[in-house]
Amino acid sequence: MFIKIRRDTLIILILAFMLIVSGRAMTYMAYASSNQTDQGVQISGVQIKGNDIIPTDSIRISVANAGFRTGSYIQGDTLVTSKRSLPLSEAITNAEEAIMLTPIPGTTVTPIVAADVKVDTQTGIVTVNVIENFANLNVNSSTG
Repeated sequence: MFIKIRRDTLIILILAFMLIVSGRAMTYMAYASSNQTDQGVQISGVQIKGNDIIPTDSIRISVANAGFRTGSYIQGDTLVTSKRSLPLSEAITNAEEAIMLTPIPGTTVTPIVAADVKVDTQTGIVTVNVIENFANLNVNSSTG
């Protein structure tokens, strides 16, 4: 019992099979040829909690400026960025200070009075807890 298949259908099926097999082969070759250097744990993301007024993008930029950005990685107790290497505790302190200096966009009002940065060295997730207080606002007045 033979199945009747037209010639053009058979050609299309053969081409699809070759395309799938060559795609799998290229994926394997790319994986096999990549150099695997043990760079530690990549910074995989930043979670921000507790902000009401200041946008998360502004806080995320402050955290990235402290070194916790895409492409950085944690190797032991050291944060390695594209520009420098620094101890993880110093990078956390720098991030907390940068977050507390983050103003409301378009103003000089900095309502963040405390920031807590925690880094999970197993997954690379940076968690930022922010406390905003509008009772004591730091307004940097500039005359212009």
